[in-house]
Amino acid sequence: QVQLVESGGGLVQAGGSLRLSCAASGRTFSRYAMGWFRQAPGKEREFVAAISWSGSSTDYADSVTGRFTISRDNAKNTVYLQMNSLKPEDTAVYCCVARITYSNSNVYSRQENYDYWGQGTQVTVSS
Repeated sequence: QVQLVESGGGLVQAGGSLRLSCAASGRTFSRYAMGWFRQAPGKEREFVAAISWSGSSTDYADSVTGRFTISRDNAKNTVYLQMNSLKPEDTAVYCCVARITYSNSNVYSRQENYDYWGQGTQVTVSS
């Protein structure tokens, strides 16, 4: 069992940056593949980024490639999402997700791959 708590959201102007954090409980955090999804008002939830439990593999949605970076610190039980060059269309509630895995390189981009979800943090980008 793992609990996820996101932080770092807020209001930022277009072109600005934010770093989201996701703190996870549980003793086996390093065995969890992690990711971020987002949902904008009136839109379906969509994949943003994913990272393997070792941190050796990452995956990104096309819309954020080159602007967002996912990383993790297993010693701190925390995963991060660095968001640069933010655009108004990045406005959404961002949720951290996790699933246990025994592969040190697998990443997962589908919602149904994940067992644990955080409550989310709001990111608003003004034009």
